[in-house]
Amino acid sequence: MPGGRLTQQERQQIAAGLADDLAYAEIARRLDRPTSTITREVTRNGGPTGYRADLAHRATQQRTHQRKQAAPQGSQALPQPYGRDAEAVRDYQEALTTVFMTSGLPKMMARVLGCLYTTDTGSLTASELAQRLTVSPASISKAITFLESQDLVRRERNEHRRERYVVDDDLWYQAMIRSARANDQFIETARQGAGILGPNTPAATRLENAARFLDFASEGLIRAAEQGREVLYTRTETTPDGTTTPRSDRA
Repeated sequence: MPGGRLTQQERQQIAAGLADDLAYAEIARRLDRPTSTITREVTRNGGPTGYRADLAHRATQQRTHQRKQAAPQGSQALPQPYGRDAEAVRDYQEALTTVFMTSGLPKMMARVLGCLYTTDTGSLTASELAQRLTVSPASISKAITFLESQDLVRRERNEHRRERYVVDDDLWYQAMIRSARANDQFIETARQGAGILGPNTPAATRLENAARFLDFASEGLIRAAEQGREVLYTRTETTPDGTTTPRSDRA
């Protein structure tokens, strides 16, 4: 069932889908699973060319057994509010971590970000992160420094002057703007190269076209981020007749 652990039969279907060169999304659709589940399963078990259903199933059983044996008491699945299934939340956190890794984040950075995003407060201290992920404070510090440099987390101090690491809605906007601005240096350098290589030469044309494309795409991305920023502050409310309506949290 969707949300539960993959069965051996499902893993055989994944292997068959990979052999037929099906996309992860199509395999997920056939299994009625999230695409991220298939991505994580294949990535951690040999990749699209090395995936074997029987080996993947055995490896998963071994990891589960080792985790139960090796995990200290403090790293067991934490009690969850709102009646959530603690094991399901932990599995989802792993799936989200895999998605972040697929997008290019190193593993520890992805784990920290996945942990922060699955807390209701959206913020944790270094010690809380270290306890939840069962890693050293030094690993957390390194990961936070990297994530902060990418505008993916921010720091704040609470009333006890303890530093907390936060993910909030506006960080998505800031990261989008940063991503768009990251193209500026290439655009400028490409146009310099076009001048040096000579007008209308094949190399100059290639660089100029790349600069024009990125310039156009960056402007569109920034414009879309500005227009859509309000969506980040929208919450849905259920009306008495059972329908949902959006409501902005911004004044």
